[in-house]
Amino acid sequence: MREILGRRRGHLFKHDDGQPEVIGAALTFATRWRWPVLPGAGVGPRGAGCSCPEPECAAPGAHPLDPGLLAATTDGRMVRWWWTNRPAAPVLLATGGGAPCAVSLPAAAAARALSALDRTGIRLGPVIASPDRWALLVAPYSLERLGELLYAKDHVPGSLRFHGEGGYLALPPSGTGTGQVRWERAPLPGSARPWVPDVEAVVDGVVDALVRAEVNAPEA
Repeated sequence: MREILGRRRGHLFKHDDGQPEVIGAALTFATRWRWPVLPGAGVGPRGAGCSCPEPECAAPGAHPLDPGLLAATTDGRMVRWWWTNRPAAPVLLATGGGAPCAVSLPAAAAARALSALDRTGIRLGPVIASPDRWALLVAPYSLERLGELLYAKDHVPGSLRFHGEGGYLALPPSGTGTGQVRWERAPLPGSARPWVPDVEAVVDGVVDALVRAEVNAPEA
């Protein structure tokens, strides 16, 4: 049966009291969806910033620290041990390989791009939103394929980021140093494994939408 993606759907993983359950999410990602995950650095001791020693951390709370990225796993026992000991740690997806990759862009531009993609009828997979950036999940791709795809474009906005092999991405319902991570477009609860689109369709649509927005933007 074709999976239908919801918009701004509520949390998929909850405690009995209705609060987001990070360990439940991590176990679903790893054991049901077979996405390799690991705990992120987490927020600083005062509930903001990053717990890592870097004062100007570029991804506060939402990057690997201990363990490193290579420790990402789908082993339910390891995942349960990590989040039993660190229940508030962000859940990081190790992108690439057999797991989804992603294309991310600033939140305001992403909202416009999604509206434009909807108007063209392009089917999107899950979309992850943080306060500053949204990420569109896509099927795994190689660096060679991505390079060929971008080379064919006349212009690629510098605000685009690509999370491929060797990359990572914070998953809902993680709390990071910049705020909560949520689903903007969520998989249906109970999905065996979320469907994700080909990277080419997403990049084509996002780049075209961003370029049109740049062209139509009022001059300062």
